[in-house]
Amino acid sequence: MACSLQDLEKRERLVLAPYAQFSADSRGRKYKEAPPEWRTQYQRDRDRVIHSRAFRRLEYKTQVFLNGQGDHYRTRLTHTMEVAAISRNIARALMLNEDLAETIALAHDLGHSPFGHKGEDVLNRLMIEHGGFEHNRHSLRIVEELEQKYPGFPGLNLSWEVREGLVKHYTSYDHPSKRKGFDAKSSSLEAQVANLADEITYYSHDLDDGLEACLLDDKKLKKEVRIWALAAKEVHKLYGDLDDERQRYFTIRCIIDNQVRDVVTTTEKRIVEAGVKSADDVRLQEQSLVSYSEKRRALNIELREYLYENLYYNPVVHGPNVRAVKMLEDMFNHYLANHDQIGAQARKRARKLGWHRTVCDYLAGMTDRYVQIEHARVFGSQGVFGAIKG
Repeated sequence: MACSLQDLEKRERLVLAPYAQFSADSRGRKYKEAPPEWRTQYQRDRDRVIHSRAFRRLEYKTQVFLNGQGDHYRTRLTHTMEVAAISRNIARALMLNEDLAETIALAHDLGHSPFGHKGEDVLNRLMIEHGGFEHNRHSLRIVEELEQKYPGFPGLNLSWEVREGLVKHYTSYDHPSKRKGFDAKSSSLEAQVANLADEITYYSHDLDDGLEACLLDDKKLKKEVRIWALAAKEVHKLYGDLDDERQRYFTIRCIIDNQVRDVVTTTEKRIVEAGVKSADDVRLQEQSLVSYSEKRRALNIELREYLYENLYYNPVVHGPNVRAVKMLEDMFNHYLANHDQIGAQARKRARKLGWHRTVCDYLAGMTDRYVQIEHARVFGSQGVFGAIKG
Protein backbone atom coordinates (compact mmCIF):
# COMPACT_ATOMS: atom_id res chain seq x y z
CA MET A 1 0.00 0.00 0.00
CA ALA A 2 1.38 3.41 -1.00
CA CYS A 3 2.51 5.79 1.74
CA SER A 4 0.26 8.86 1.67
CA LEU A 5 0.93 12.43 2.82
CA GLN A 6 -1.01 11.68 6.00
CA ASP A 7 1.14 8.62 6.66
CA LEU A 8 4.32 10.64 6.22
CA GLU A 9 3.07 13.38 8.55
CA LYS A 10 2.10 10.78 11.14
CA ARG A 11 5.57 9.25 10.90
CA GLU A 12 7.12 12.66 11.66
CA ARG A 13 5.01 12.94 14.83
CA LEU A 14 6.29 9.57 15.99
CA VAL A 15 9.97 10.09 15.18
CA LEU A 16 10.85 13.78 15.49
CA ALA A 17 11.54 15.78 18.65
CA PRO A 18 8.77 18.12 19.86
CA TYR A 19 10.85 21.20 18.94
CA ALA A 20 11.37 20.02 15.36
CA GLN A 21 9.44 21.73 12.57
CA PHE A 22 6.64 19.35 11.57
CA SER A 23 5.58 19.58 7.95
CA ALA A 24 1.90 19.35 8.94
CA ASP A 25 2.39 22.55 10.97
CA SER A 26 3.80 24.54 8.06
CA ARG A 27 2.50 28.10 7.77
CA GLY A 28 1.93 27.27 4.14
CA ARG A 29 2.72 29.00 0.87
CA LYS A 30 2.04 32.48 -0.41
CA TYR A 31 -0.11 31.11 -3.21
CA LYS A 32 -2.58 28.38 -2.27
CA GLU A 33 -2.01 24.98 -3.88
CA ALA A 34 -3.46 21.50 -3.45
CA PRO A 35 -1.26 19.50 -1.04
CA PRO A 36 1.16 16.92 -2.47
CA GLU A 37 -0.12 13.37 -2.58
CA TRP A 38 2.93 11.23 -1.84
CA ARG A 39 5.33 13.82 -0.42
CA THR A 40 5.40 16.15 2.54
CA GLN A 41 5.41 19.90 1.93
CA TYR A 42 9.18 20.08 2.47
CA GLN A 43 9.84 17.15 0.14
CA ARG A 44 7.90 19.03 -2.54
CA ASP A 45 10.02 22.11 -1.82
CA ARG A 46 13.23 20.09 -2.17
CA ASP A 47 12.17 18.81 -5.59
CA ARG A 48 11.26 22.31 -6.76
CA VAL A 49 14.68 23.64 -5.76
CA ILE A 50 16.50 20.80 -7.54
CA HIS A 51 14.49 21.34 -10.72
CA SER A 52 15.09 25.09 -10.81
CA ARG A 53 17.35 26.76 -13.35
CA ALA A 54 19.19 28.60 -10.60
CA PHE A 55 20.16 25.26 -9.03
CA ARG A 56 21.53 23.87 -12.30
CA ARG A 57 23.61 27.00 -12.86
CA LEU A 58 25.49 26.36 -9.60
CA GLU A 59 27.50 23.72 -11.47
CA TYR A 60 29.32 26.52 -13.29
CA LYS A 61 29.79 28.97 -10.43
CA THR A 62 32.92 29.44 -8.32
CA GLN A 63 33.45 27.96 -4.88
CA VAL A 64 37.12 28.88 -4.25
CA PHE A 65 38.80 28.15 -7.57
CA LEU A 66 37.19 29.72 -10.61
CA ASN A 67 35.20 27.32 -12.73
CA GLY A 68 37.62 26.01 -15.35
CA GLN A 69 40.77 25.96 -13.21
CA GLY A 70 40.58 22.20 -12.66
CA ASP A 71 38.25 19.23 -12.96
CA HIS A 72 38.45 18.10 -9.33
CA TYR A 73 37.89 21.39 -7.51
CA ARG A 74 34.54 21.99 -5.94
CA THR A 75 31.97 24.14 -7.68
CA ARG A 76 29.11 25.92 -5.98
CA LEU A 77 26.92 22.91 -6.86
CA THR A 78 29.17 20.21 -5.36
CA HIS A 79 29.57 22.42 -2.28
CA THR A 80 25.78 22.69 -2.01
CA MET A 81 25.35 18.92 -2.24
CA GLU A 82 27.91 18.43 0.53
CA VAL A 83 26.14 20.98 2.75
CA ALA A 84 22.87 19.12 2.18
CA ALA A 85 24.44 15.80 3.20
CA ILE A 86 25.91 17.19 6.42
CA SER A 87 22.63 19.00 7.18
CA ARG A 88 20.71 15.74 6.90
CA ASN A 89 23.17 13.94 9.18
CA ILE A 90 23.03 16.58 11.92
CA ALA A 91 19.24 16.96 11.66
CA ARG A 92 18.74 13.20 11.86
CA ALA A 93 20.99 12.89 14.92
CA LEU A 94 19.05 15.68 16.68
CA MET A 95 15.66 14.20 15.62
CA LEU A 96 14.84 17.28 13.56
CA ASN A 97 13.10 17.46 10.19
CA GLU A 98 15.88 16.44 7.82
CA ASP A 99 13.73 17.15 4.73
CA LEU A 100 13.47 20.80 5.78
CA ALA A 101 17.16 21.08 6.70
CA GLU A 102 18.15 19.48 3.38
CA THR A 103 15.91 21.78 1.35
CA ILE A 104 17.26 24.93 3.00
CA ALA A 105 20.80 23.66 2.38
CA LEU A 106 20.06 22.96 -1.30
CA ALA A 107 18.59 26.45 -1.75
CA HIS A 108 21.02 28.44 0.39
CA ASP A 109 23.38 29.44 -2.46
CA LEU A 110 20.88 29.85 -5.30
CA GLY A 111 21.48 33.60 -5.15
CA HIS A 112 25.26 33.48 -5.37
CA SER A 113 26.77 35.64 -8.09
CA PRO A 114 29.44 34.46 -10.53
CA PHE A 115 33.01 34.39 -9.18
CA GLY A 116 32.10 33.59 -5.57
CA HIS A 117 32.30 36.09 -2.75
CA LYS A 118 34.48 38.43 -4.79
CA GLY A 119 31.67 38.68 -7.33
CA GLU A 120 29.18 39.33 -4.53
CA ASP A 121 31.39 42.11 -3.17
CA VAL A 122 31.66 43.91 -6.50
CA LEU A 123 27.91 43.73 -7.17
CA ASN A 124 27.23 45.06 -3.68
CA ARG A 125 29.62 47.97 -4.31
CA LEU A 126 28.02 48.75 -7.67
CA MET A 127 24.55 48.60 -6.09
CA ILE A 128 25.39 50.48 -2.88
CA GLU A 129 23.05 53.37 -3.73
CA HIS A 130 20.33 51.05 -5.02
CA GLY A 131 19.79 48.61 -2.15
CA GLY A 132 23.06 46.68 -2.33
CA PHE A 133 23.49 43.00 -3.16
CA GLU A 134 23.67 40.13 -0.68
CA HIS A 135 23.44 36.53 -1.84
CA ASN A 136 21.18 35.27 0.97
CA ARG A 137 18.58 37.91 0.23
CA HIS A 138 18.98 37.25 -3.49
CA SER A 139 18.36 33.52 -2.91
CA LEU A 140 15.03 34.47 -1.38
CA ARG A 141 14.20 36.73 -4.34
CA ILE A 142 14.97 33.89 -6.75
CA VAL A 143 12.53 31.49 -5.10
CA GLU A 144 9.89 34.19 -4.57
CA GLU A 145 10.10 36.17 -7.83
CA LEU A 146 12.76 35.42 -10.40
CA GLU A 147 12.26 31.74 -11.26
CA GLN A 148 9.46 31.52 -13.82
CA LYS A 149 8.18 27.94 -14.09
CA TYR A 150 4.62 27.72 -12.86
CA PRO A 151 1.48 29.13 -14.51
CA GLY A 152 -0.22 30.33 -11.33
CA PHE A 153 2.52 32.29 -9.55
CA PRO A 154 6.03 33.78 -9.81
CA GLY A 155 8.95 31.99 -8.20
CA LEU A 156 8.76 28.49 -6.76
CA ASN A 157 6.08 29.18 -4.12
CA LEU A 158 8.10 27.40 -1.44
CA SER A 159 6.79 26.89 2.06
CA TRP A 160 7.18 29.63 4.65
CA GLU A 161 9.71 27.60 6.67
CA VAL A 162 12.10 27.14 3.75
CA ARG A 163 11.93 30.85 2.88
CA GLU A 164 12.53 31.70 6.53
CA GLY A 165 15.68 29.58 6.47
CA LEU A 166 17.15 31.46 3.50
CA VAL A 167 17.41 34.77 5.36
CA LYS A 168 20.16 34.97 7.96
CA HIS A 169 19.68 38.53 9.22
CA TYR A 170 16.82 38.52 11.70
CA THR A 171 16.71 42.29 12.28
CA SER A 172 15.36 42.94 8.79
CA TYR A 173 11.87 44.41 8.89
CA ASP A 174 10.77 42.05 6.13
CA HIS A 175 12.21 38.84 7.57
CA PRO A 176 9.66 36.04 7.07
CA SER A 177 9.62 35.26 10.82
CA LYS A 178 8.38 38.76 11.71
CA ARG A 179 4.62 38.70 12.15
CA LYS A 180 2.00 40.38 14.27
CA GLY A 181 2.33 39.36 17.89
CA PHE A 182 5.42 37.23 17.29
CA ASP A 183 8.83 38.88 17.31
CA ALA A 184 11.10 36.06 16.19
CA LYS A 185 14.77 36.40 17.00
CA SER A 186 15.99 33.13 15.49
CA SER A 187 14.93 30.71 12.80
CA SER A 188 14.03 27.03 13.11
CA LEU A 189 16.59 24.53 14.34
CA GLU A 190 16.60 23.05 10.84
CA ALA A 191 17.62 26.41 9.36
CA GLN A 192 20.32 26.78 12.02
CA VAL A 193 21.62 23.31 11.15
CA ALA A 194 21.86 24.17 7.44
CA ASN A 195 23.68 27.40 8.30
CA LEU A 196 26.32 25.67 10.44
CA ALA A 197 26.64 22.77 8.00
CA ASP A 198 27.59 25.35 5.36
CA GLU A 199 30.47 26.53 7.55
CA ILE A 200 31.63 23.00 8.37
CA THR A 201 31.60 22.12 4.69
CA TYR A 202 33.41 25.03 3.13
CA TYR A 203 36.30 25.25 5.58
CA SER A 204 36.91 21.48 5.55
CA HIS A 205 36.61 21.06 1.81
CA ASP A 206 38.49 24.26 0.99
CA LEU A 207 41.38 22.56 2.78
CA ASP A 208 41.00 19.65 0.39
CA ASP A 209 40.96 21.87 -2.70
CA GLY A 210 43.93 23.87 -1.42
CA LEU A 211 45.93 20.67 -0.95
CA GLU A 212 44.84 19.40 -4.37
CA ALA A 213 46.17 22.63 -5.90
CA CYS A 214 49.46 22.31 -3.93
CA LEU A 215 48.80 25.72 -2.36
CA LEU A 216 48.61 24.12 1.09
CA ASP A 217 51.07 21.61 2.51
CA ASP A 218 50.29 18.75 4.85
CA LYS A 219 53.52 19.16 6.85
CA LYS A 220 52.92 22.87 7.41
CA LEU A 221 49.31 22.23 8.37
CA LYS A 222 50.44 19.77 11.04
CA LYS A 223 52.73 22.42 12.52
CA GLU A 224 50.51 25.50 12.18
CA VAL A 225 46.84 24.40 12.35
CA ARG A 226 45.76 22.53 15.45
CA ILE A 227 42.54 21.14 13.99
CA TRP A 228 44.55 19.49 11.21
CA ALA A 229 47.27 18.22 13.55
CA LEU A 230 44.74 16.61 15.90
CA ALA A 231 42.86 14.90 13.06
CA ALA A 232 46.07 13.71 11.36
CA LYS A 233 47.25 12.20 14.64
CA GLU A 234 43.92 10.42 15.08
CA VAL A 235 44.06 9.00 11.52
CA HIS A 236 47.63 7.78 12.01
CA LYS A 237 46.64 6.06 15.25
CA LEU A 238 43.79 4.25 13.50
CA TYR A 239 45.44 3.38 10.18
CA GLY A 240 49.19 3.85 10.52
CA ASP A 241 51.16 5.20 7.55
CA LEU A 242 48.99 5.94 4.51
CA ASP A 243 49.83 7.26 1.07
CA ASP A 244 49.39 11.03 0.68
CA GLU A 245 45.96 10.93 -0.97
CA ARG A 246 44.39 8.59 1.56
CA GLN A 247 46.03 10.44 4.44
CA ARG A 248 44.56 13.72 3.19
CA TYR A 249 41.11 12.27 2.56
CA PHE A 250 40.83 10.56 5.93
CA THR A 251 42.19 13.58 7.79
CA ILE A 252 39.51 15.80 6.25
CA ARG A 253 36.86 13.16 6.92
CA CYS A 254 38.04 13.01 10.53
CA ILE A 255 37.80 16.81 10.83
CA ILE A 256 34.22 16.76 9.52
CA ASP A 257 33.20 13.84 11.76
CA ASN A 258 34.59 15.63 14.80
CA GLN A 259 32.86 18.87 13.82
CA VAL A 260 29.51 17.11 13.45
CA ARG A 261 29.95 15.21 16.72
CA ASP A 262 30.80 18.43 18.54
CA VAL A 263 27.79 20.29 17.07
CA VAL A 264 25.35 17.48 17.93
CA THR A 265 26.63 17.13 21.51
CA THR A 266 26.77 20.89 22.15
CA THR A 267 23.38 21.54 20.57
CA GLU A 268 21.67 18.77 22.56
CA LYS A 269 22.93 20.39 25.75
CA ARG A 270 21.85 23.88 24.68
CA ILE A 271 18.35 22.65 23.74
CA VAL A 272 17.91 21.07 27.18
CA GLU A 273 19.17 24.21 28.93
CA ALA A 274 16.84 26.44 26.88
CA GLY A 275 13.83 24.27 27.73
CA VAL A 276 12.24 24.69 24.31
CA LYS A 277 9.11 22.62 23.67
CA SER A 278 8.15 23.65 20.14
CA ALA A 279 9.55 25.09 16.91
CA ASP A 280 8.19 28.53 17.82
CA ASP A 281 9.88 28.35 21.24
CA VAL A 282 13.12 28.00 19.28
CA ARG A 283 12.31 31.10 17.21
CA LEU A 284 11.94 33.19 20.37
CA GLN A 285 15.47 32.38 21.56
CA GLU A 286 17.88 35.31 21.57
CA GLN A 287 20.73 33.19 20.18
CA SER A 288 21.12 30.20 17.94
CA LEU A 289 20.89 26.86 19.75
CA VAL A 290 22.81 24.98 17.06
CA SER A 291 26.43 25.67 17.88
CA TYR A 292 29.98 24.44 18.36
CA SER A 293 31.57 24.14 21.76
CA GLU A 294 33.87 27.02 22.72
CA LYS A 295 36.92 24.80 22.27
CA ARG A 296 35.87 23.77 18.78
CA ARG A 297 34.97 27.35 17.86
CA ALA A 298 38.52 28.47 18.78
CA LEU A 299 39.98 25.75 16.55
CA ASN A 300 37.74 26.82 13.67
CA ILE A 301 38.72 30.47 13.99
CA GLU A 302 42.37 29.45 13.79
CA LEU A 303 41.63 27.38 10.66
CA ARG A 304 39.69 30.23 9.04
CA GLU A 305 42.51 32.72 9.61
CA TYR A 306 45.02 30.26 8.16
CA LEU A 307 42.90 29.71 5.04
CA TYR A 308 42.51 33.43 4.44
CA GLU A 309 46.22 34.00 4.71
CA ASN A 310 47.42 30.97 2.79
CA LEU A 311 44.63 30.08 0.36
CA TYR A 312 41.99 32.72 -0.34
CA TYR A 313 44.57 35.49 -0.86
CA ASN A 314 47.14 33.29 -2.54
CA PRO A 315 47.96 34.86 -5.95
CA VAL A 316 46.91 31.65 -7.75
CA VAL A 317 43.39 32.07 -6.33
CA HIS A 318 43.23 35.82 -5.87
CA GLY A 319 44.69 36.89 -9.23
CA PRO A 320 42.10 35.24 -11.50
CA ASN A 321 39.35 36.40 -9.14
CA VAL A 322 40.47 40.03 -9.44
CA ARG A 323 40.46 39.79 -13.24
CA ALA A 324 37.08 38.06 -13.18
CA VAL A 325 35.31 40.67 -11.05
CA LYS A 326 36.70 43.42 -13.28
CA MET A 327 34.84 41.68 -16.10
CA LEU A 328 31.69 41.71 -13.98
CA GLU A 329 32.02 45.46 -13.38
CA ASP A 330 32.62 46.10 -17.10
CA MET A 331 29.47 44.17 -18.02
CA PHE A 332 27.40 45.93 -15.36
CA ASN A 333 28.28 49.33 -16.83
CA HIS A 334 27.81 48.06 -20.38
CA TYR A 335 24.29 46.75 -19.73
CA LEU A 336 23.29 49.94 -17.94
CA ALA A 337 24.21 51.84 -21.09
CA ASN A 338 22.79 49.23 -23.51
CA HIS A 339 19.43 48.02 -22.21
CA ASP A 340 18.63 46.17 -25.41
CA GLN A 341 21.44 43.66 -24.78
CA ILE A 342 19.89 41.96 -21.77
CA GLY A 343 17.13 39.36 -22.05
CA ALA A 344 13.56 40.29 -22.94
CA GLN A 345 12.18 38.90 -19.67
CA ALA A 346 14.68 40.96 -17.67
CA ARG A 347 13.74 44.10 -19.65
CA LYS A 348 10.11 43.63 -18.63
CA ARG A 349 11.11 43.56 -14.95
CA ALA A 350 12.97 46.85 -15.34
CA ARG A 351 9.64 48.73 -15.45
CA LYS A 352 9.03 47.68 -11.86
CA LEU A 353 12.55 47.27 -10.46
CA GLY A 354 14.53 49.95 -12.29
CA TRP A 355 17.57 49.35 -14.47
CA HIS A 356 20.22 49.01 -11.74
CA ARG A 357 18.41 46.16 -9.96
CA THR A 358 17.47 44.55 -13.27
CA VAL A 359 21.05 44.56 -14.52
CA CYS A 360 22.29 43.27 -11.15
CA ASP A 361 19.77 40.40 -11.24
CA TYR A 362 20.78 39.58 -14.81
CA LEU A 363 24.48 39.40 -13.93
CA ALA A 364 23.92 37.53 -10.67
CA GLY A 365 22.18 34.78 -12.62
CA MET A 366 25.12 34.27 -14.97
CA THR A 367 27.68 31.50 -14.66
CA ASP A 368 31.42 32.25 -14.54
CA ARG A 369 31.81 31.04 -18.11
CA TYR A 370 28.95 33.07 -19.52
CA VAL A 371 30.29 36.32 -18.06
CA GLN A 372 33.58 35.64 -19.81
CA ILE A 373 31.84 34.82 -23.12
CA GLU A 374 29.80 38.03 -22.93
CA HIS A 375 32.85 40.09 -22.01
CA ALA A 376 34.74 38.65 -24.99
CA ARG A 377 31.78 39.44 -27.27
CA VAL A 378 31.48 43.05 -26.08
CA PHE A 379 35.11 43.98 -25.45
CA GLY A 380 37.01 41.47 -27.56
CA SER A 381 38.88 40.24 -24.50
CA GLN A 382 40.17 36.81 -23.57
CA GLY A 383 38.80 34.88 -20.62
CA VAL A 384 40.38 34.78 -17.18
CA PHE A 385 42.55 31.81 -18.25
CA GLY A 386 42.89 32.67 -21.95
CA ALA A 387 40.62 32.37 -24.97
CA ILE A 388 36.99 31.45 -24.29
CA LYS A 389 34.91 29.91 -27.06
CA GLY A 390 31.18 30.50 -27.19
